[in-house]
Amino acid sequence: MAKRRSRGDGGLHWDERRQRWIATASLGYDGRGKRIVKRASGKTKTEAKDKLKEILRDHEDGLPSGSATYTVEDALEDWLKHGLAGRSKSTVDNARHLINVHIVPHLGKWKLRELTADDVDEWLADRAGEVSTRTVRLLHSILNRAIKRAQVRDKVKRNVVALCEIPTGQEGRPSKSLNFEQAERILAASESSPLHAYIVLSLLIGARTEELRALTWDHVDLYGDLNAEPPRPPSISVWRSVREGGDTKTKKSRRTLALPRRCVIALRLHRLRQRAAKLAAGPRWQENGLVFPSTVGTEQDAHNVRREFRKVVKSAELNPKEWTPRELRHSFVSLMSDAGVPLEDIARLVGHSGSRVTELVYRHQLRPVLVDDRGTMDRLFSEQRGER
Repeated sequence: MAKRRSRGDGGLHWDERRQRWIATASLGYDGRGKRIVKRASGKTKTEAKDKLKEILRDHEDGLPSGSATYTVEDALEDWLKHGLAGRSKSTVDNARHLINVHIVPHLGKWKLRELTADDVDEWLADRAGEVSTRTVRLLHSILNRAIKRAQVRDKVKRNVVALCEIPTGQEGRPSKSLNFEQAERILAASESSPLHAYIVLSLLIGARTEELRALTWDHVDLYGDLNAEPPRPPSISVWRSVREGGDTKTKKSRRTLALPRRCVIALRLHRLRQRAAKLAAGPRWQENGLVFPSTVGTEQDAHNVRREFRKVVKSAELNPKEWTPRELRHSFVSLMSDAGVPLEDIARLVGHSGSRVTELVYRHQLRPVLVDDRGTMDRLFSEQRGER
């Protein structure tokens, strides 16, 4: 006859319908006086017994045992619903796409409490063979944050994703920049395009595309005041972007930039064209004060900008599949570097928080600087020789 389990050791029984051993542990009562019961199951009696021991051991140690049925997919859905509050729709849509394509098909059905670091390492290695290193980092971050949220809510004891290293993925699409001759061709080809001033500003002051799409006329000074003390040249104030809440990417991204003469001319012409477009739109026009609005005055869509930019690239006899609007900013950095502008100054112009960010992101566009301070040592040692 089987020995009866002691009081407080939980119970084991065979479930004929499920064809599994069921472990049951009573862990006291909650604040409403309702009994707290934890259950687990196993294909064998030994497996169920081991799970029962784990539940009881965690209870004695004061640790949450986690939900036996809570899956990785459940944690991800909860994170998408509550963990991205205040983020833009595009950010949420991008995270959902990555989850649906790269995480759920591989790990979604796993019970969260049964997920191991080895499982995550294997999944990361598999994804690294398919996607870029940047995407691997994003996937790791999403899963890590989702399970961290589940851990805080007692769905799992520990976050195994935080213990895993991020492998190197595939080589992503390399950033590139226009050379001076290509840049001139793009500028010339854009003169008949409604995107002309947009392209001129992107290329000549290095503004981000999301900053230009949010730029308003009250942040543009096309005349300045050269009689002021100190003189104030024509400028634009980059204080907003199309990001959620209208904030720029970083605090250092808020900057006021003096406008080259070519930018001033392009913007003055652009304002005249916009007035004509406003009259043509009639009652359909929605005034928002935007410098680069849609044909009815609303915020310009990024897809429309890319489509119009491809037309300009094709007119310049370059391959439209190889260039995007963001590479105008890369070209600005490259051209400034070729002209001998110090890295620190370039970083300030493009709105980076420091020169290290500029060096990391635009390392292919930066020309190595020849550091030449021979004069000091030549003077020093020639003086030493003279003393002898």
